[in-house]
Amino acid sequence: MATRQDNTISNIKTLNYDAVIVGGGGSGMRASLQLAESGMKVAVITKVFPTRSHTVAAQGGIGASLGNMSNDNWHFHFYDTVKGSDWLGDQDAIEYMCREAPKVVYELEHMGMPFDRNEDGTIYQRPFGGHTSNYGEKAVQRACAAADRTGHALLHTLYQKNLQLGAEFFIEWIALDLIKDEDGNINGVIAIEQETGTVAVFQAPATVLATGGAGRIFSASTNAYINTGDGLGMAVRAGVPLQDMEFWQFHPTGVHGAGVLLTEGCRGEGAILRNKDGEAFMERYAPTVKDLAPRDLVSRSMDQEIKEGRGCGPNADHIVMDMTHLGVDTIMKRLPSVFEIGKNFANVDITKEPIPVIPTIHYMMGGIPTTINGQVIVPDLDGEVDEEGLYTEGKLVKGLYAIGECACVSVHGANRLGTNSLLDLVVFGRAAGKHIVEEYYHADNTYKPINPRVLDYTLSRLNKLQESTDGYNAQDVADEIRATMQSHASVFRTQAMMDEGVEKILALGEKVDKIHLGDKSQVFNTARIEALEVANLYEVAKATMLSAANRHECRGAHTVLDYERPEDDPVAPNGRNDNEWMKHTVWYAEDNKIIYKPVRKVPLTVDYVEPKVRVY
Repeated sequence: MATRQDNTISNIKTLNYDAVIVGGGGSGMRASLQLAESGMKVAVITKVFPTRSHTVAAQGGIGASLGNMSNDNWHFHFYDTVKGSDWLGDQDAIEYMCREAPKVVYELEHMGMPFDRNEDGTIYQRPFGGHTSNYGEKAVQRACAAADRTGHALLHTLYQKNLQLGAEFFIEWIALDLIKDEDGNINGVIAIEQETGTVAVFQAPATVLATGGAGRIFSASTNAYINTGDGLGMAVRAGVPLQDMEFWQFHPTGVHGAGVLLTEGCRGEGAILRNKDGEAFMERYAPTVKDLAPRDLVSRSMDQEIKEGRGCGPNADHIVMDMTHLGVDTIMKRLPSVFEIGKNFANVDITKEPIPVIPTIHYMMGGIPTTINGQVIVPDLDGEVDEEGLYTEGKLVKGLYAIGECACVSVHGANRLGTNSLLDLVVFGRAAGKHIVEEYYHADNTYKPINPRVLDYTLSRLNKLQESTDGYNAQDVADEIRATMQSHASVFRTQAMMDEGVEKILALGEKVDKIHLGDKSQVFNTARIEALEVANLYEVAKATMLSAANRHECRGAHTVLDYERPEDDPVAPNGRNDNEWMKHTVWYAEDNKIIYKPVRKVPLTVDYVEPKVRVY
């Protein structure tokens, strides 16, 4: 192992590691586990205590074709994921994830993750939206579950294993900016400790962004308040573009009025969505899989019911989910957290009455573009373009990796399949960890001092807040961002609505630049943290709004009423314009530039899944 030394730049401590991971959720801890296991010195910087990372909110399960409950294999999982992505997912990455799925689940089992069990001792699996057997023939049980607390069980398992292997955690620290050298390589991060306001430099030859999603750019969200897109903001400030940011998944069953998530596992166990007439309306929209259709389809169907006057409640503004027929025993065994959420957030006993639900923003399909190994890769703007003008060549950002929801390896495309989120974390966290270990032991890791000037930009950001005497309140600006996104990038979009959203978001730039910090203290100054988060929220909101306004088609979660096409449309024969729009959006902060790159259509070992009409 290379010699490491600690030193000081401008009275700011520099800590040296073999790798630094930003984010202590499922992907970050799976990567750090791989590194610690190999003997590398690894630091995990985490905004909250690791078991409070947002992975804890994943309830329903982790997808893997174990076939414990019915006939299943990875080929079916691969097909479902490609179809779920509305053919925008990269089929090589999707194949890799689906093939690795059983392996990573069994690894978790051997680490001690407490999955529910069948009578024969195998891992219990439940059906989930879009999961089918025999290429769409019927629903299949693929979600490996620990009751409705699967993410919670995953986090505790990984945290215990990391502690056992000696990974070093910096808890309640916030990473602010990437350290970029003259050659464009990334050499670590600059971070601040919440407890003391201390700033430190974390230097490492490998930096992994595992900061999760940014669902807090919307006002109604299933996301925790910590999900402010910090990793995306850091990447953008380092000149890295963001990919496919127009695609945001609305989860069909957020608690009406609260937004708290009710797992798709409810419908996997047999819950039924009903309108004001008590009708199980999903039979009309997805006759084969009904309530277990993919999330974008269910969300649109619910919205349609409300728009057509069949919503529930005095304002006819929501749908209800009925679980009363499941019985108390099943609910308390398989959905105990949902029972608690019903009582605490809706004042409903789900064993006796339906619970009001509404589609709520849930998951970001886009993010920082990466390879299957988690390496950040950006289009080579000086490289070749194909006959359609798409950038076909990429170049790696040396030293930088991204994994989990903040990354876009593009296994989710235009719409993520349920349970593939936890799978994505573990598969690509493990893949990035393995790649870093391999690179580390083949590289020259002698200590190289960094240029003291790398601190200038971050310190200027902090000093600007510290010295501010007037300006805008951070939360007021954040609320304006959220209100704009909620109004102009919701379940159903129109071109005029998105164009207006672009104008409104860009107009907020001046306010974001003039945030005033009233509290100048150092110890646990949450106001300072919130002010720093607004800069990250804003970059994600811009990327989302501009990418959406530029995609002139309907695909997956991006439903634009102006571009809806019938299945027999001559221009868009599958209900979407594959000839012009089967391509990835890439947004650059500089000049809000947007370019496109092709979807990777060649899987690793199997045949390409040809595009067709996406019906269930």
